[in-house]
Amino acid sequence: MSLSYKCVLLVLVIMQVNNVAVIYKDVKHANLRVRPNKEVILTVPLNMTNGEIKYILNKRADWIKKQLVLFNQNEPIKRELVSGENFVYLGKNYRLKVIEAQEERVKLNRGYFELYVKDKQHYTKKEKLIESWYKTKAAVHFQKTIEKYQPIVKKDIKTIRIRSMKTRWGSCNPKKSYINLNLELIKKSKASIEYVVFHELTHLIHHNHSAKFYNYLTLHMPDWKKRKLILDNQ
Repeated sequence: MSLSYKCVLLVLVIMQVNNVAVIYKDVKHANLRVRPNKEVILTVPLNMTNGEIKYILNKRADWIKKQLVLFNQNEPIKRELVSGENFVYLGKNYRLKVIEAQEERVKLNRGYFELYVKDKQHYTKKEKLIESWYKTKAAVHFQKTIEKYQPIVKKDIKTIRIRSMKTRWGSCNPKKSYINLNLELIKKSKASIEYVVFHELTHLIHHNHSAKFYNYLTLHMPDWKKRKLILDNQ
């Protein structure tokens, strides 16, 4: 039995799921990740024992499950973009109402996500109007959130990019001083958005998820675990 086959078999037995693999590499520390296709991959040092691998997988089992749930929730939903469909903004649900009008726009009004279009059957136009509205709202709200928390970290940010990301709510490049935020985040609660933004801002000081990183996070946002839990379950 080859080493790679043995590793895959071992993980399959422990996790009892498909598309799971252990990869031995010349690295110092183990690294566990979940891909968008639901594949769980554990990269480990060459000298790591089966017992240590089993310990890591058992310890991170809940995290793996949460990541899989997150990817399932973020899978694109094929919408018809007709009245009655549900849309989410800042953690609140709104019922779509498609209205024929000469001025094309999106408006929130008394629990409704009102979409004004010249042609109610023009799917691409409706889709672009909605995406543009979300991007505009995200740019404004994310900027305000960053301005709220940037004075705490006291670090300059050169670029803030809003992107569609499949695996993360946000990311930070401390060397280049830029932050990426997932467009889908604008659909989450304000508390969750603040958590993600401050999480990424903290990486400008502490580049990895060390004890110092979490100590700093807890010091300035004591309820970050609660906020993260809300985000994971929205």
